[in-house]
Amino acid sequence: MMMTTGRMFAHFHTGTMTRVSNSLDTEQKTGYVDINPEDAEKLNIASGDMVLLTSRRGEIEAPARITDSVPPKNLFLPIHFGENPTNTLTSSTAFDPIAKIPEFKVGAVKIEKLIA
Repeated sequence: MMMTTGRMFAHFHTGTMTRVSNSLDTEQKTGYVDINPEDAEKLNIASGDMVLLTSRRGEIEAPARITDSVPPKNLFLPIHFGENPTNTLTSSTAFDPIAKIPEFKVGAVKIEKLIA
């Protein structure tokens, strides 16, 4: 699956300022992974299920959210949560040739449901 990372509406950057605000932290207290309903059905994953995301660089656990906001075969993870550090899955050694920014926004991952 192709994973993309980015921001969510209630938090900024790594959450160092917004996560100390009770009202903003109430909006979302932990990281998550958005999964398209088609993919979730094929993988037998329901909203709230804990999943394991693995790339060749690392792995993290996160709760699943089923949504049409991501297309099939794509996942979205927010970047604001140290509990679910998305950059564990991305590359810090691949750089944009012009801006020299690390490739923290996209990567290939395997997703599997964790059995409680």
